[in-house]
Amino acid sequence: MKNAYCCLCAILLACFTSFSSLAQELRIPEASSTQTIIQDFGLGKITLTYSRPNVKGRKIFGGINPFGQVWRTGANAATTITFTENVIVEGNKVPAGTYALFSIPEENEWTIILNKTARQWGAYSYKQEDDLLRFKVKSRPVDEKRESLTMQFANSTTKSTDLYIVWDHTAVPIHMQTDDDAQITANIEKLMLGDKAKRPYFNAIQYFYENDKDLNLAMKWALEAEQMEPNGPWYKLWKARIQLKMGDKAKAIATAQEGVKIALATNDDEYVRLNEAVINQAKN
Repeated sequence: MKNAYCCLCAILLACFTSFSSLAQELRIPEASSTQTIIQDFGLGKITLTYSRPNVKGRKIFGGINPFGQVWRTGANAATTITFTENVIVEGNKVPAGTYALFSIPEENEWTIILNKTARQWGAYSYKQEDDLLRFKVKSRPVDEKRESLTMQFANSTTKSTDLYIVWDHTAVPIHMQTDDDAQITANIEKLMLGDKAKRPYFNAIQYFYENDKDLNLAMKWALEAEQMEPNGPWYKLWKARIQLKMGDKAKAIATAQEGVKIALATNDDEYVRLNEAVINQAKN
């Protein structure tokens, strides 16, 4: 009897352990899935991590997210945003770092908050004294319903981007700009004083052209590069673009025609097309 009792206890213990193990291993999908998006921006990156609740037939803003109350801008843990370089957010300078992205929805205008305590659950322990920055932005109605909270970057250029917060029938844009022009310009000017063979002509010319900087200096570099690499249709292209931007259409056409000739000789279809585009633009 004693042996039978011990055997029964062992079986029950094994069953309990097995069921306990299965319970510990059980996983179910998160009701609000987590998403991380990364946007190249200037010399750095923006990384945004948030959880995406769904509408599920509920009234969202002015409903489950009351107007006038701090919201985690997502579900679960507070949304975080990381800047690897200094940026400008809606005209406000923001140092590189990771911040919690809170918001206070209102019917037509939201308060956006960057809080220095990045890692926190929801907004339960939110403290206004830890805010780095607060600013207001206008919300916009959208016709098409967005079931899941969605954040995305749009209108991205080398100098700016827009972060959109979209949920249900509401969209909120946040405009951001790079804050590295002075650093890039200083680096370019320093490197362009070095050995001519090592100067970054292409990138320097392109940056000055695209960012409306000193075109006379960009032209000087283009002429130097053209002398060092006379059979490069790319330098003809940038020289022509600068001439056109400076208002000299005739010279721009002549330079671009030289670029087309060189590109045809080397079967470089891309630079044939790009130089021809300058010619057409100058003629229109």
